[in-house]
Amino acid sequence: MAKVNPVQLQKDLKGINYPASKQDLVKHAQQKGADEKICATLEKLPDREYETPTEVSKAVGKIE
Repeated sequence: MAKVNPVQLQKDLKGINYPASKQDLVKHAQQKGADEKICATLEKLPDREYETPTEVSKAVGKIE
């Protein structure tokens, strides 16, 4: 699978309130019109609370 563009990922998550759960991230990205690759990648994240956009980016980097 090709890597998710980190800039696009953060654009798709812009406006979300942290801390955010995995499901919050997925739902927000879908509402923002994120592409299937980003939504599918967010679905693979560990099911926990994310405190910052940096935490999300690090977690995404580990699953790709």
